[in-house]
Amino acid sequence: MLKVDAEVAVDNPRDSPHLARKAEDFGFDCFWVNETKHDPFLQLALATSTTRTIGLGTSIALAFTRSPTTLAYTAWDLQRLSEGRLMLGLGSQVKGHIERRFGMVWQSPGPRMKEVVMAMREIWKTWQTGRRLDFNGDYYKLSLMTPFFSPGPIEHPKIPVFVAGVNEGMGKVAGEVGDGLHVHPLHTTRYLREVLHRGLLEGLHRSGRTRGDVQVAVSVFVAVGKSQREIELAREACREQVAFYASTRTYRKVMEIHGWGDVCERLHKLSVEGKWDKMGGEVGDEMLDEFLTEGTWDEIGGILRERYRGLADRVRLYLPFDGREEWKKLTSGFRA
Repeated sequence: MLKVDAEVAVDNPRDSPHLARKAEDFGFDCFWVNETKHDPFLQLALATSTTRTIGLGTSIALAFTRSPTTLAYTAWDLQRLSEGRLMLGLGSQVKGHIERRFGMVWQSPGPRMKEVVMAMREIWKTWQTGRRLDFNGDYYKLSLMTPFFSPGPIEHPKIPVFVAGVNEGMGKVAGEVGDGLHVHPLHTTRYLREVLHRGLLEGLHRSGRTRGDVQVAVSVFVAVGKSQREIELAREACREQVAFYASTRTYRKVMEIHGWGDVCERLHKLSVEGKWDKMGGEVGDEMLDEFLTEGTWDEIGGILRERYRGLADRVRLYLPFDGREEWKKLTSGFRA
């Protein structure tokens, strides 16, 4: 059954516990936090203190700025604190950020992400069973875990791992080793069906699993409001967001499937020139409608459900959850 989630982008981590409780009260299935200005794991740790049933997840935490062992420790502790509600979403980021914002080494993202997930699982097995750690990959080699450094077994040792994917390659990784696929908001239903699902199914075939073994979690650009005026203003904000993301060549394949590869190049050129105010003009209404779901707060839940039924297992707005009462209309309309 399709689930509806909430995602936050807080200005202050101390807001996370209150918003998580609100999301749980409003009937959302999972409370996702991202990694932009604050550590997502700290936010989730705070959220465990005010919630009891809602899932708690990262959408996403950066995989390549941390070692698999560091990720394993943090996830293990959060799984214990939340009593089994953690959903660990991992993303690769792009080369420029890994190298220039974090000062880390960039390596082939697909194969490396696969190893991160596999290495974490081997560490968790060692902690849960006491068996010797022995992981020998191309990017990570792990063979030391003495009892002094092992946190030991926990009640809920199976931690779902979601892999963020824009292109088919990461879809394959999610299908091969993941429990879920995080779909970037810069997608269309056609791209999701024809490209990401194809990669996901190929990965599932490699691992001997079926579609039911992996959850597809979709973040959606939305223009939502109480009036048509608010919806129009939200459309224009989304136009700018689409232009911003589409200026990055990583997302070119999303554009190319619709014949918009040239738009991607023009947007990239404008971004390099620093002409950010000109970029929205490259995104016409026809293009915007492919990326956007719109409606009033009373309508948007049902529209989302119908648009993504059969394509996804979880949906959430690419709009920070702020606890306003309007969000109740989303969940009630979604479940109607």
